[in-house]
Amino acid sequence: MYEYELHQIRSAELRRQAANERLAREAVRGARAARREQARLDAEGEVHTKRPHRHLFARAS
Repeated sequence: MYEYELHQIRSAELRRQAANERLAREAVRGARAARREQARLDAEGEVHTKRPHRHLFARAS
């Protein structure tokens, strides 16, 4: 009977640990998605002109 109770305790502990790890992964995934979304929104505001950029130095022949 003692071994069965130890097994039940260990099983419950493993379930709690797995749930905590899932929660942590979900939090990381959510933070990553929020950063990607913010980067996408920031990139939409950028304006790129069609003008060619002038080079600072003339090319050597």
